[in-house]
Amino acid sequence: MQLLTVTEIIVEKTVIPSAFLGRDVLVDFYLPRNVEDPSAMGLLLINDGQNMDELGLEKILSSLYAENRIRPLLCAAIHTSAERKMEYGVASVADYAGRGAKAGMYTAFVLEELMDFIRTTYAVPSFADHAFAGFSLGGLSALDIVYNHPAFFNRVGVFSGSFWWRSRAQDDPSYDDNKHRIMHQVVRKGNYSDGLKFFFQTGNLDETNDRNNNGIIDSIDDTMDLIRELEDKGYKMSRDINYLELPLGQHNIPTWASAMPYFLLWGWGIPPEK
Repeated sequence: MQLLTVTEIIVEKTVIPSAFLGRDVLVDFYLPRNVEDPSAMGLLLINDGQNMDELGLEKILSSLYAENRIRPLLCAAIHTSAERKMEYGVASVADYAGRGAKAGMYTAFVLEELMDFIRTTYAVPSFADHAFAGFSLGGLSALDIVYNHPAFFNRVGVFSGSFWWRSRAQDDPSYDDNKHRIMHQVVRKGNYSDGLKFFFQTGNLDETNDRNNNGIIDSIDDTMDLIRELEDKGYKMSRDINYLELPLGQHNIPTWASAMPYFLLWGWGIPPEK
């Protein structure tokens, strides 16, 4: 097995002016040094980049590199703003409360301004793969962008995704899970894209809500229902979809930190020597 030569990670904090969002966007780039073959390097975008210090992303990456367990990755951790609930969401439609109204503009920032910056700033002619990850509402945003732009991305990681995001309030007498969960409808109306891979994580303590009283918390129900929608499109568990359920997992950064190595090994793991 060829050993990697990643000996350190450089974190570069950069401000990217966004015409689409009308604000400056802070992005932390986690750049592996001494990569022999840049074309073997993957690209991973991460929502809620302001939380990566608390999550310990640099330490997680350094440990996996030191053990030669993952291929090199350029990680771009995108900081959000006070407009998080407007910029994250589903680009095609806002939720029942008008949240996510700027998700289309955020998508344009990612696909045009951020990707252009990465191409012109880092000397990588082409990345081996392109992925996007996020947590909670940021996970919903990442999935929406990846699912609808398979020409740009081939992997997505969603940690405790906000798949409850709905077009009608839950207390509305006409609310129906089968009709009003927005991301489920996006997948149902979408198309199968060969090569697209999905990683989902939930925790048994993500929340306590159980709107259909089936003994399963809503976050797990919503995630499993979304996986079923993907399966109906032709995606298959194990081959295309990986699901990680943590028995003591909560809706918080320590839980997502514990799940991050699983995601990185799933997406970029190096098989151990036999």
